[in-house]
Amino acid sequence: SRMRRKGLSEARMPKKEEDDDDDISDVVSDEPNEEENEEESNDLNNSDIVTKYRCAGDIANAVLQQLVAAVKPGMKAVELCAMGDTLVEEAVSKIYNKKAEGGKKVEKGSAFPTCISVNSCVGHYSPLVSEDKVVLEDGDVVKIDLGVHVDGYIATLAHTVLCSTGPATGRKADVIQAAYQASELAQRMYKEGCTNNEITDMITKVAESFKCAPVEGVLSHQMKKHVIDANKVIINKPSTEQQVAKAEIEKNDVFAMDIVMSTGEGKPRPSELRTTVFKRNISEKYSLKMKASRSFFSEVNQRFPTMPFTLRAGDERNWRMGVVECVKHNLFTEYPVLFDKDGTFVAQFKFTVMLLPSGNPARLTTGPAPDATSELAIEDEGLKELLAVSTEKKKKNKPKKKKGGGGGDKEEPVEVS
Repeated sequence: SRMRRKGLSEARMPKKEEDDDDDISDVVSDEPNEEENEEESNDLNNSDIVTKYRCAGDIANAVLQQLVAAVKPGMKAVELCAMGDTLVEEAVSKIYNKKAEGGKKVEKGSAFPTCISVNSCVGHYSPLVSEDKVVLEDGDVVKIDLGVHVDGYIATLAHTVLCSTGPATGRKADVIQAAYQASELAQRMYKEGCTNNEITDMITKVAESFKCAPVEGVLSHQMKKHVIDANKVIINKPSTEQQVAKAEIEKNDVFAMDIVMSTGEGKPRPSELRTTVFKRNISEKYSLKMKASRSFFSEVNQRFPTMPFTLRAGDERNWRMGVVECVKHNLFTEYPVLFDKDGTFVAQFKFTVMLLPSGNPARLTTGPAPDATSELAIEDEGLKELLAVSTEKKKKNKPKKKKGGGGGDKEEPVEVS
């Protein structure tokens, strides 16, 4: 749901195909949600919906903790990616196993494949086992990005950690603190009436304080049931190529707040590395010619009808072949592996937050505070004051009354083993 360079956001617009007169019944999937009223299925007054979001968030948090602990010199990026994806699948297999009304199984699983992007790599590195060349070294700046969904309700999370026993210092610490403190401020600003432009301005000011640059092409997306990239967005850094319409945060909004900073210019460049993360573009239909493409397409439609996935999730050789024709005819959105200049460091913090009907924000995903000692600090007085505001819930002594949207307040830890 982020860093689609210009041209990729347009990839979602249906295009006319000259040779598209054949029968397309073999590739058309049912769009999810058809029978559901969109407003109802995204109403946070419904405590079942809130509980599913919290459940997805708890799993994402627990998986992140294990990945952070596994970041050590000598570890391969692909091992961490595979570990994250396996932990997510194991955790979701233990919940919501009773069939819902109508005898339908509750869909659940990965909502974004585990990506491990190191140093100047901006994101989406989730390589094939046969192609991974990244082995972590002492001092590497490691970004972990993943997502979980329960019944289509999505919680995503990204975190930056130094591959080292000591704290990050120097420019690495600057960029980690810039991204982290901007994410902490974004949480405090997430209130009804706050505009996307106000959050973008805050990101700019924080970046300047830490002598870093917000990365272009990164969008924080509103999320809805089965939709990881709904229409309302907050841009990390406006550019001539990419600007967004002004929007306000409203009650019931769920966002993946995504902050990405660089010690370089913050202009991501495509790389020669294979794109392995894709998402089904459900507005597009096309009759595939190749058998490999058709079998890939039907398998993805079964397993990942709406969520981003990695080619590693299937037979690597077959999926690698099968995806080519699908992408050529716009059936999938690509998440390319992007880099800033060599020698730069990129840090990312992403969390999922919802604005409950009470007007209170509820943060669903979070990682440990980074161990990074920067000589720099936020200079803006207003932002300094806001950062000092606690986000801890005040403990109430009186017995709790049941309120709409309070679903899932029972924080039950999720075991991920």
